[in-house]
Amino acid sequence: MTDPDGERTSAGTTDAAATGEGETDGIGNTEGIDTDARAGEEGWTEDAEAADVLDDLFAAIEEREETRPEGSYTASLFDHEKGENAVLEKLGEETTELVLAAKDDDREALLAEASDLVYHLLVLLAMEGASLDELRAELRTRRE
Repeated sequence: MTDPDGERTSAGTTDAAATGEGETDGIGNTEGIDTDARAGEEGWTEDAEAADVLDDLFAAIEEREETRPEGSYTASLFDHEKGENAVLEKLGEETTELVLAAKDDDREALLAEASDLVYHLLVLLAMEGASLDELRAELRTRRE
């Protein structure tokens, strides 16, 4: 199973791209994430930090789309010879793996596959020029 910007072992360990210690942006990078600074902000809570993780991840995906750094799994999805179909195939693969993890009552795999699915969904949204705000707005309409 492929992990954004690297490889994941069958045991689900983090990829080699996650250099350094501490929190990563969800695709193996520690740059730009400063939770200590956020902790000093008025009204900051761990729940607020958790809400920021999708924004941070989507921003990193958009940055990879723009800069296309060599060796980046995310950038390779934007440059793939199959184009958008490569991401669509990954979405199908990750969905199947998620369903199997749920069927097997494997919570660790369920969470890992759900994360992979969300990541690839965000890549697709970026490819389509959609934003998280648009996704949030659509979700809000379904909540009413």
